[in-house]
Amino acid sequence: MFGKINPKQVAGMMKKMGIAQKNLDVKRVVFEMEDKNLVIDEPSVTQINMQGQTTWQVGGVAEEESKEGFTQEDVEMVVEKTGKSEDEVREFLEKNNGDIALAILELK
Repeated sequence: MFGKINPKQVAGMMKKMGIAQKNLDVKRVVFEMEDKNLVIDEPSVTQINMQGQTTWQVGGVAEEESKEGFTQEDVEMVVEKTGKSEDEVREFLEKNNGDIALAILELK
């Protein structure tokens, strides 16, 4: 679409238009929603400043996490390790702040 564009030229054009961007070294991004969280580990995050407004662009693979602080994968792992039902494991994790190690020890 644009052919071969020199990144330095693009950066120069953006600067002339008042657009500044920088990549941020972010380890984890969490979008907190009413019923769940979306978590992106090791995301690509770019901060963009344009005409006095700051926006962030986030890229990566999002995983759903329950509000309790544990994922479906956590529940499945505890079920596998303990032989308990998913409902029992989920209930235990909810009562114990998502402590996976404690769940495995106590439910075995």
